[in-house]
Amino acid sequence: MAYKAIIAGASGLIGSNLLNILLQQQQYDEVLILVRKELPLQHKKLVQLVIDFDDLEKHASALTGHALFCCIGTTRHKTPDKKEYWKIDHDYPLYLAQLAKQNGVSQFHLVSSIGANAKSSTFYIKLKGELEEDIQKLNLNILHIYQPSMLIGERKESRLEEKIVSGIFKVIDPLLIGGLKKYRSIKGSTVANAMYKKSLETDTGTFIHTSDKIQTI
Repeated sequence: MAYKAIIAGASGLIGSNLLNILLQQQQYDEVLILVRKELPLQHKKLVQLVIDFDDLEKHASALTGHALFCCIGTTRHKTPDKKEYWKIDHDYPLYLAQLAKQNGVSQFHLVSSIGANAKSSTFYIKLKGELEEDIQKLNLNILHIYQPSMLIGERKESRLEEKIVSGIFKVIDPLLIGGLKKYRSIKGSTVANAMYKKSLETDTGTFIHTSDKIQTI
């Protein structure tokens, strides 16, 4: 049996790796990506839907299939306005989850962050925590939440700050042992591969995968 996948955020580090994986795997015969502008990529399995995420409702009928992978995320550099940031990183994923449930999509996979906590005083951590809580309230049949630590890998755009932090993590990663392992840096491709593997499982419920667990999937 072949599946249809939907990816939101297919141009990002995790999403682009996930797209490449799904296009190569026989378990998926269609991969629909939701994009703001068409990607320079062609494949017999690939369907690109160019949308304005503020008008997601217009495209609700297309969001059907086995799994919806939500890899949406912005940065403070790209989106300094906190309201806009909240809309992109919280409101869009939540609405996608609502549409997935409405359309009978079997699974929803969400990329969140290590330490996500709705009670945090840190804007980003609080945002991710509230998103996780709000999506869990939907009682989806199968929900996988991934909480990666510092993401490393080749990105389409160069980010000096992340290169510096990545260099620091190379030094401190071996020092993070025991309960601190979940704070080690992790490759975007590793997260993507875990998402693909988990999408082949049929256990129902909500599953939260911290960075250390993602490494072992």
